[in-house]
Amino acid sequence: MSASRPPTPPTGPVKDDEWRFKTITSPCEWVEDYRPGGYHPVLLGDMFNNGQYKVIRKLGEGSYSTVWLARDLKNSTYVALKILVSANRASAELQILHHIAKAAPAKAAQHITQLLDKFEHRGPNGVHTCLVLEPMGPNVNTMVEELPQFKPRMWGMVVRYPIRMAKSILKQSLQALAFLHENGIAHGDFQPGNMLFAVDNIDMQPEDALRQEENVQTQSISPPVQRLDGKQDKWAPRYLCIAQPLAPFTEYDKGFKIKLSDMGGAYFFTNPPTKSITPLGLRPPELVLTGAINKTLDIWSFGCLIFELITGQPLFCVPGSKFEDDNHLLSLTARLGALPDELFTHWKTSTLYFTERELFNCQLGGVAKGGEPLMLEQTSMEDWFDQACPDLDEEEGRQVKALIRRILQYDPANRPSPAEILSDTWFREMEVESGQSK
Repeated sequence: MSASRPPTPPTGPVKDDEWRFKTITSPCEWVEDYRPGGYHPVLLGDMFNNGQYKVIRKLGEGSYSTVWLARDLKNSTYVALKILVSANRASAELQILHHIAKAAPAKAAQHITQLLDKFEHRGPNGVHTCLVLEPMGPNVNTMVEELPQFKPRMWGMVVRYPIRMAKSILKQSLQALAFLHENGIAHGDFQPGNMLFAVDNIDMQPEDALRQEENVQTQSISPPVQRLDGKQDKWAPRYLCIAQPLAPFTEYDKGFKIKLSDMGGAYFFTNPPTKSITPLGLRPPELVLTGAINKTLDIWSFGCLIFELITGQPLFCVPGSKFEDDNHLLSLTARLGALPDELFTHWKTSTLYFTERELFNCQLGGVAKGGEPLMLEQTSMEDWFDQACPDLDEEEGRQVKALIRRILQYDPANRPSPAEILSDTWFREMEVESGQSK
């Protein structure tokens, strides 16, 4: 290893010629984001807040934070420690968490992951805001993989939640959304990755049962982090931890509880942000075309998620690309019908695909010089739903498709509120307040 010290990495987005490390293929955060302004380097066993919190397990990571299970040595409990990148001080997230806890503490505790403490931690990459939250289980995206009926995974197996479970997840997340909207708050990133299963009283578990191994062979941690130049790097950890959500300690078969997490994209209706962090496929058309962010953003996302949770497939799959907006808008047109004039006029590249509002080409980026237009079958949302063969009888399928149509209105003013959706026949017949269904 080279003895000379490397220069301090620059802050901001990483450029191709600034890569410092050998590639790590383990499913972890991007190692290049360990730089000033980025992640704090954490190793298993690290202590925080003057020795109060001891890190014992990696729960997950996102673009702006890593999340760890820690032992609260002062109170003999377990907590989730969310360590934000130093460039993000979480002032808006904290303001909203404090607001809802003060406005309606009982309902906030029922629907939103609870903030227990906060502190700041200084590290090589800056000062990091650390949020201490109640520990939760896997998110809705990953928990389906843990269901026993999908183990072992067989070729051709359709992996999706059983219908009653999907319906309960949807209703509980909608109840949480209704609570936020009643208090003038939009979640802003309403997606399965931010819907968490509650854990079954892990404070009774010994630390040994929860502690993550420092073992590359068991795929608990990555191979050692190594610089390309062989020098020692003080901004990154010696290894990256592979997330191990608390699936073995999560109730899922009956009486499970869902809470919304990650208020980092939340905003007050009276003060919407200028930029959205909502996943591409869950964005409403007015956001795609004009950047408009309104209080119905979550509603549109929820309509898409009904389809996704029931069928096991996204309604709009929009991979990031140069033509991602065109891709999304073409999918909207196919699934839901023609955009109204007031939206269509904002589609700057529409002439690549339409002549006088008539679709003639589906090739992203337009017809290649000397090439022929590409036309694809236009499959409606209803037909797409039926082709997925969800586990519903014909009448219930009709109810669900009608509800999705009712929600996914091109005009935001016509979209129902969470409370109005909860009164829909399909949701009204199911009681999940206590985690049980009729």
